[in-house]
Amino acid sequence: MSTFIARKARSASRRGASNSGLELLERAGYVVRGVLYTVMGGLALGVALGIGGMATDQSGSLVILTRGPWGRMLLVAVALGLGAYAIWGFVRAIFDPLHRGDDPPGIAERLGFAWSGTAYTAMVLLALQLLSGSSKSPSHDGTQAVIASILTYPAGHWATLVVGAVAIGVGLGQFVEAYTAVFKKDLKRSEMSKPAKKTVDALGRFGMVSRGVTFTLVGWFVVQAGLYRDPSRAHGFGGAFMFLLGQPFGRPLLAVVALGFIALGLHSFASARWERLLGSSR
Repeated sequence: MSTFIARKARSASRRGASNSGLELLERAGYVVRGVLYTVMGGLALGVALGIGGMATDQSGSLVILTRGPWGRMLLVAVALGLGAYAIWGFVRAIFDPLHRGDDPPGIAERLGFAWSGTAYTAMVLLALQLLSGSSKSPSHDGTQAVIASILTYPAGHWATLVVGAVAIGVGLGQFVEAYTAVFKKDLKRSEMSKPAKKTVDALGRFGMVSRGVTFTLVGWFVVQAGLYRDPSRAHGFGGAFMFLLGQPFGRPLLAVVALGFIALGLHSFASARWERLLGSSR
């Protein structure tokens, strides 16, 4: 009886998740995500070229993007779009519409989708805080604040080491995904022209390499913070960008990584059009 009830509940949840209205919002979420990545990459490119800009992450990009006269309307759009995109992360993890499977690599990818749902839920909460009048500086390093909090607990440095190792693993996984281009099977390629396929694939590969670089660096910073029990050593994407800038040939290196994030934004726009969502997975 309990199995039957669980199966019925799962079926009802799946029907709700494949609602056409929710699918439309999920596609809007890909657009919002693309805008945030493009803004983040554009700001980092400005730093690399010495023409202004800012080294920040998606949260900082959101704050900057919504400062103008249309800020409140944009915040509502962001909250709706990213809220639906966060749901899509959990849908991918639970219902596996992208057919990642139940073997260890598939489970790892589905856990990544769940993490995406959690991360974008936090972005929605930030948008709601900004909408209610709360302020947040785009220069604020959220990663450093989180690690500082973790280090206050007993064995917090061990937990920090684990977080850093996971981030490094995610970064290395991005390089693997860039090579294998597994994202290609997530798109409705029968509806794409041959030039569109080549362009979208190239954008996805390029963007994932850039994301791999930054995630790996962020993970290394967090590991250092755990080893030395010093939260000031932890940095997020903004810190990773500034680290790249300080290396030999730092400006062209940062420019390439920044262009990769712009490419990731453009790939997200393409996903808004062609991604196989739960209601269109056949």
